[in-house]
Amino acid sequence: MSDRKSNNKNNKKKRYNGKEDEEFNPKFRKPRKKVCTMCANKELVLDYKNYDQMKKFINEKGKILPRRATGACAKHQREITTAVKRARHIAILPYTQG
Repeated sequence: MSDRKSNNKNNKKKRYNGKEDEEFNPKFRKPRKKVCTMCANKELVLDYKNYDQMKKFINEKGKILPRRATGACAKHQREITTAVKRARHIAILPYTQG
């Protein structure tokens, strides 16, 4: 009887695209690597006076989003930070929402 149970466990390994079930888990898929939108599109220029462009980089509380959220490279994230701070200084963007 115990042989049948252990035998069934071994037979339950499912295959998906040539990989065994142990290697493939749909809950923990490797996420796609984000590509910096400004590196991909060379014509896109960051302008601190453009409110619609700047609000993509801040959250609902007015904080600057991190690189993992914006998908920007380090160089462009620094430019985003500078542009948002300039827009805040001339009152285009709020420092806080409230």
